[in-house]
Formats: sequence, structure tokens, C-alpha cells
Amino acid sequence: MTDFEKILKRITTPQVNPGDYAGADGLLYCGKCHTAKQFRMDAQGHLFPRPCQCEQERIDRELAEQEVRRHQQAVADLKRWGFTDPAMRKWTFANDNGKCRQMKRAHFYVEHWNIMQDENIGYLLWGSVGTGKSYFAGCIANALIEMEIPVRMTNFALILNDLTAGFEGRNDYIANLCRAPLLIIDDFGVERDTGYGLEQVYNVIDSRYRSRRPLIVTTNIPLHDLQHPQDTAHARIYDRLLEMCAPIRFSGETFRKATAQDKLARLKNLMN
Repeated sequence: MTDFEKILKRITTPQVNPGDYAGADGLLYCGKCHTAKQFRMDAQGHLFPRPCQCEQERIDRELAEQEVRRHQQAVADLKRWGFTDPAMRKWTFANDNGKCRQMKRAHFYVEHWNIMQDENIGYLLWGSVGTGKSYFAGCIANALIEMEIPVRMTNFALILNDLTAGFEGRNDYIANLCRAPLLIIDDFGVERDTGYGLEQVYNVIDSRYRSRRPLIVTTNIPLHDLQHPQDTAHARIYDRLLEMCAPIRFSGETFRKATAQDKLARLKNLMN
């Protein structure tokens, strides 16, 4: 038997299990689900194997399990790359405590991601410390990552540390930041307010602007100060941000204070 004949025999010979039987139509049937394990390919009556119903269900289950494992690994890889702080991986809609009144805007952003991406629409999340801005942004990031969309969430303090570390390839570093479909800059405004620092901040913001990819920024700087910058260096940065990002205000009692009060109450209960 030639190699071709061996291959032909393998692909035309169904697997016969105990209980299988020949039907009145001359096809082999599964003894469990009683569906055909063969089909006629042409007018000459050549028979070829095919999965019976129970075998096809097994194949479908295995493929589904493989897809789940592939998706989980892809999401894990994206989260490792996307978040500078592992704690951010748990900032999800599922873990939301419901206290942030603006969270519906985060859901809206994710649900309309294709439009946000095409129209280059971002958010400028501004307000007092501890009002949920970072968690809001993290929920968007995690939801998009679950859709296998790369998101990078970092802050300018880390960016400037990398840019001033003395390594070569600063342009490549900024270019890599701008390649992510969504870039999130957390705690904007707490970085070093030096001439060099401001120039690097502008380079990142301007590069993102020219890449026509959306940007989300969280900041404690009041919107009035962003709209009325103190000098030209800040004006260049703030103008770009306001052009790219729709401002959303976060106000009210800080969640951090509420968390501290809850912990104090739990401690008192334990002591009693």
C-alpha cells in the first residue's frame, strides 16, 4: 500500500466502537446516540467518516474549554502588561461598591468603545482626592482588557522615572505608550513640576494626540485651573488634554475617609 493509499484509508475509515452498528442505509451508526458516523460524498457512494452527535458534542466541549483557557491567558498577559500596580487588576465593575455616582459613564464608555476609539474621545476625571477617579478608570481598563483590547494604565511619576533613568530609546518608550488602543494616566499633576518634567509630560500628551488614540486622565487639579493655566508651559499641556478629553467631575465625601471610618468601627466591635 502506497503512502497516499494509507492516508486515504485513514481519512475514509471511521472509528468503530463497541455497540456501533450498520444501518439499513449501509452507514455506520453510533451505539450510544444512534446517529450516523459516515456520509456519502458522491453519486458513486463513497463513504467518509463524520462525528456522530455525541462525538461532536465532545469535540465542541473541548474546543470551548480550549477557548476559555486561551482567553484567560490572553487577559492575564494583558493585565500584567497594562497595569503598573497589580492591585489595579481588581478594579472592576463586579467589585464596585456602588458609591460612585459617575460609574454609569464608565459603563457607557466601554459599551461604546468602538465609537470612542474611532472618534478619539477620552475622559478627564477631575475632583478631590479619594472620590473614585482611579477606580473608575480601572474599571474601564479591566472591562476592555476582558474584551482582549490592550490598555496601559500608568502615571507620569513612573513615566518620568523611566525617561530620566539614563537609558537610550526615549522616543521608542513614548511611542510604545502611544501604541496602546487606550492610555490611562492616573494622578496627573503630582509629578515633578520642573522644566524638564513639563517638557516630557507635553511630549507624551502631544504624541498621544498625534496618534489619534483616546486618552483617559485622572487629576486632582480643578477644572478652572486647567482652563486658566498659569503659564505657557502648562497651557500647552492643558489645551491638549481639554481637546482630547471630556471633563467629568468627581465630588462628595472621599471613599478613603469612609473606608477608614468602617475600619475604625470594625476595630471597636472587635475590642468590645
